[in-house]
Amino acid sequence: MIGYLYVLAAACLWGLLGVVSRWAFAQGISPLEVAFWRAALGAVLFGAQALLMQKVRLERADAWAVLGFGLVGISLFYGAYQLAIGSGGAALAAVLLYTAPAIVALFSWLFLREPMDAHKVGAVGLTLLGVALVSLQGGGVRVTPAAVFWGLLSALTYATYYLFGKLYLNKYATPTVFLYALPVGALGLLPFVHFVPKNAEAWTAIAFLTVASTFLAVTLYFAGLRRLEATRASVVATIEPVVAALAAWLWWGERFSLLGYLGAGLVLAGVVWMVLRPQTGAAPIRPIARPERPRGL
Repeated sequence: MIGYLYVLAAACLWGLLGVVSRWAFAQGISPLEVAFWRAALGAVLFGAQALLMQKVRLERADAWAVLGFGLVGISLFYGAYQLAIGSGGAALAAVLLYTAPAIVALFSWLFLREPMDAHKVGAVGLTLLGVALVSLQGGGVRVTPAAVFWGLLSALTYATYYLFGKLYLNKYATPTVFLYALPVGALGLLPFVHFVPKNAEAWTAIAFLTVASTFLAVTLYFAGLRRLEATRASVVATIEPVVAALAAWLWWGERFSLLGYLGAGLVLAGVVWMVLRPQTGAAPIRPIARPERPRGL
């Protein structure tokens, strides 16, 4: 039971990422500046953890892979997810982020030569149909081309966590990877950031995103993974977009139309169908971390 509680807590913290990011935006901070601070300050926390664990060594042969992950999995993912929140709101960004398992299936088929069986095709089909319904809805959520583009780009870049984790997770501890990847990601965002003066509310929002929705969420999730099968943990984590939608409704008044809720349900059904496929060694949705799968990590 404690394993389920850890994963549930992590998913809830990730689910709050969108509404707290909108709080930061309301203080005059741009989405890319929020992404930058999340990466830069997250690097300090994961770096301290890696030092305490005495797991800071990175082999030179793997440096280019970690560099690439920092640019794609941190710079692009963090930036795209924040821009998705800014363009369409927290609920829409979270739902679109959860198309990542479908993208993972396609990537695995193309690059890792994993079979694309009928079960996976069905899950991908459910996910794509759900995205189509969410994108076509009316209602109070701002479904714009920019929101859909940034949301799907965040899912695409988050899907690279699977490929990177497949190759390197068994070799390095998570804090070791992020000790190097997060500073690279922050530097990749830096040229696009326009810094503004920040009040206490702005720094509070940034602190929450860094400590709670990045560092603590990752720590809790992997504490849960040590006690649960990866598939079970992945299914529990699908509560994240539900939490995101509920929080966005309560805090910011974001509402899907009936068609949008149906589409969101199909996206989640595709995720559950994917992770419950009858295949040994099924890969988890979050093989490394969000340091915000994604959509945070």
